[in-house]
Amino acid sequence: MASAPEDPVLQRYFKGHKAAITSADFSPDGKQLATGSWDTFLMLWSFKPQARAFRYVGHKDVVTSVQFSPLGNLLASASRDRTVRLWIPDKRGKSSEFKAHTAPVRSVDFSADGQFLATASEDKSIKVWNMYRQRFLYSLYRHTHWVRCAKFSPDGRLIVSCSEDKTIKIWDTTNKQCVNNFSDFVGFANFVDFNPNGTCIASAGSDHTVKIWDIRVNKLLQHYQVHSGGVNCVSFHPSGNYLITASSDGMLKILDLLEGRLIYTLQGHTGPVFTVTFSKGGELFTSGGADAQVLLWRTNFDELNCKDVIKRNLKRLHFDSPPHLLDIYPRTPHPQEGKIETVETTETTVHTLPDKGEEICGYFLNPSLMSSECSPTTLKKKTEEMSDLPSENQRSIPLAVTDALEHIMEQLNVLTQTVSILEQRLTLTEDKLKDCLENQQRLFNAIQQKS
Repeated sequence: MASAPEDPVLQRYFKGHKAAITSADFSPDGKQLATGSWDTFLMLWSFKPQARAFRYVGHKDVVTSVQFSPLGNLLASASRDRTVRLWIPDKRGKSSEFKAHTAPVRSVDFSADGQFLATASEDKSIKVWNMYRQRFLYSLYRHTHWVRCAKFSPDGRLIVSCSEDKTIKIWDTTNKQCVNNFSDFVGFANFVDFNPNGTCIASAGSDHTVKIWDIRVNKLLQHYQVHSGGVNCVSFHPSGNYLITASSDGMLKILDLLEGRLIYTLQGHTGPVFTVTFSKGGELFTSGGADAQVLLWRTNFDELNCKDVIKRNLKRLHFDSPPHLLDIYPRTPHPQEGKIETVETTETTVHTLPDKGEEICGYFLNPSLMSSECSPTTLKKKTEEMSDLPSENQRSIPLAVTDALEHIMEQLNVLTQTVSILEQRLTLTEDKLKDCLENQQRLFNAIQQKS
C-alpha cells in the first residue's frame, strides 16, 4: 500500500458561491481556477496568497459548465438560460453571448487547438462553433433525449456525447456522421470524456457505475461499481493511468486504471459532489458540490513511481497513435457484455471536512442528482468488490422493423446534412452581407470627405 506522503492532501478550499458548484476548470498555466454554480455566477480564483477572486455576472440561470480555452485567453460557459458565453478571464470579465440552443445547455468543450467549441443541450443536439469567427458551424442530431455532455477527442477528429436516451455516441467531425454507438440497459451517462491518447472513453453513470470503453475494438474494458450514488463527473490524470470520480454519495474515488482497482476514497464535501478535474499537469485536482465549496487537492500519489508507471503503461496499454476512423466503423450498437471479472480492491480513505457550507440537497430538482444520504459518513480502510450489473436479456427485434428504422435514420441523416449545409450557407451569406455593408459605409464616408 502507498506510504502516507503519497496520499492526496486537501490543500485549501474556496468559498464565495452561494449555491451548488456544477463545474470547474484549471487555467492552462495552472495559476487560476474557474467555477460555475447554481447561483448563476462564474468565479475566477487565483492561487496566489491573498489574491482576490473575480465574480462574473451575465447568465440568468444555473451555470452548468465552464472551460478555459487551450491558450487560456478565453473562458466558455454554458447555462440553463439556453446561452453560451465567452469571457475574457481578467478583472473586467467582458463576455459575448451565443444564442446557442432552444433548451438549457449542459456542457461546453474546446477542441485541443482552440479553433472549435462543442456545446451539448437538452434540445437533443450538439452544436459546433468556429472560435476564430465566433460563428455557428453545424449541429449533430441523433440523440432522442437530453444530451448531457459532449467532448472532443485529443486530435479533434471525433466528438463523444452522452444522453439520457441511454446511449453514448461517437461522431466524425469531418463528415458530421455518428460513427459509433454504445448502449446501456440500466442507467444513462451523466458525463463522458476521452482518455489522453484518445483510444478510450470513460463514462460516469447514473446507475452508480464507471465504465471504460475501448473505441478501437468497441468493447467495455473496465467496469467499476464503487459508488453508492449516481456518478456525476470523471477526470483522467494526464498520464492516463488514473481516473478520479465524483458522486452524489458525497465521495471522490481514485481508480488505478493499470491495476484495475480502487485506490483512494476521499471525503471532503457535505452532500453530493458534482464536478472533479485534474490540473493540466496532474499535480492538483479540484472538486465542487452541493455544499457550495470548491476544494483544491494536491495529488501526491503519482510522484514517486511516475516513471515506473509510465513504463508499465507502455507495456500494458500499448500507447500508440489515435485510432483510425476505419477502426470505429461500422455503425452498430455495442451493448455492454455480460461477464466481467470481479476484482477485489483495496482502498485508503482520506477523510477531510472543512467548514460546512449550506446543506442544499433539497435544492436539486433532478432525482438523479440527489444523494441517498446527504450527511457524510466516515469510512474505515476496507475492501470493496467491483461487481457487474445484473445482465438483462435483450429483446429480439424483427428484421423488417430494424430495416425500416435504419432506413428512417438514413433519411434523417440526409435531412440533417441538408440543414447543416443550409446553416453554413446562411452563415457565409451573413458574412458576405456584413462585408458589403462595411464596404458601402467606407465608400459613403470617402464620398462625404471629398465633398
